[in-house]
Amino acid sequence: MKTLPMLCTLVMALALSTTSCTACKCKKARESSRSARVALFDGKTLNGWTVLTCEATVDRGDILIVAGNGLVQTEKKYGDFVLEFEWKPLRDNKWDSGVYFRYDSVPQGRPWPARYQANLQQGAEGNVSDLPEAHSKGLIKAGQWNQFKLTVRGTKAALQINGTPAWEADGLGEPTEGYIALQAEVPGGGQHRFRSIYLTELK
Repeated sequence: MKTLPMLCTLVMALALSTTSCTACKCKKARESSRSARVALFDGKTLNGWTVLTCEATVDRGDILIVAGNGLVQTEKKYGDFVLEFEWKPLRDNKWDSGVYFRYDSVPQGRPWPARYQANLQQGAEGNVSDLPEAHSKGLIKAGQWNQFKLTVRGTKAALQINGTPAWEADGLGEPTEGYIALQAEVPGGGQHRFRSIYLTELK
């Protein structure tokens, strides 16, 4: 008469063990799809970056976009990734800048690539004009530091602003990898600061 309870106990234990192993495998699979999170900016130098047709410097642990129209561009290209950064405009209004991603060249005679840009223009912060679904409003803290987390994988992209999901969009085209750059648009959009720039490559 004691056989049945013992059998039930063994079955339950086996089920719990299987569930635990499955959850563990899922967690390991997620972890294996990501590389280590690395700092693109060391807080001291512009090592790893190329300054193109503008003036930028490191000031008090931030990248300060000082003057001109141009780019502060990574030396490496990236395909699928999670990019995290903080930014702050130094103008009280009519600020304008951006962060470009997945481009491989800048057209001759122009200071910026054709696409893709996470906009930092007042009123359009975080929007990507080439992706109709990539727009949001009301998530920016004016005059303060704002945190962006941009995820790019395949043809899809998603953005969090200050920890809140802003949008998810599909429609990224060629190239499938490219540079990341901070936009300098100082004559029209004022100076900006950037800090805490981290990237995790996705496999």
